[in-house]
Amino acid sequence: MFRKKDLSGYKKAVDKITMKTLVHGEKTLLAEFRLEKGAVLPRHSHPHEQTGYLVSGCMDLTIGDVVHRVEPGDSWSIAGGLAHEGFAHEESVAVEVFSPVREDYLS
Repeated sequence: MFRKKDLSGYKKAVDKITMKTLVHGEKTLLAEFRLEKGAVLPRHSHPHEQTGYLVSGCMDLTIGDVVHRVEPGDSWSIAGGLAHEGFAHEESVAVEVFSPVREDYLS
């Protein structure tokens, strides 16, 4: 699968956070998340392994009970089933890979 850059198709994930599936294969899915300043990603978990990279902005990412200050160029990997949450200190953009494919992100 190949897709050209397209600025349309973003949908609301939670308050102040939009997301878009960029591309996916049989085993992985790549998504982009745009967070407004002050956005809160509520604590949650899911069975998917999640690997991410902060493109721009600044946020706190809590993985389990450890809080990480995340800045552009920082990356992370969260095991499936591990609780995590986030807070955007400024407008931020993150890209993340999920495995297996998140079916709820295909629509």
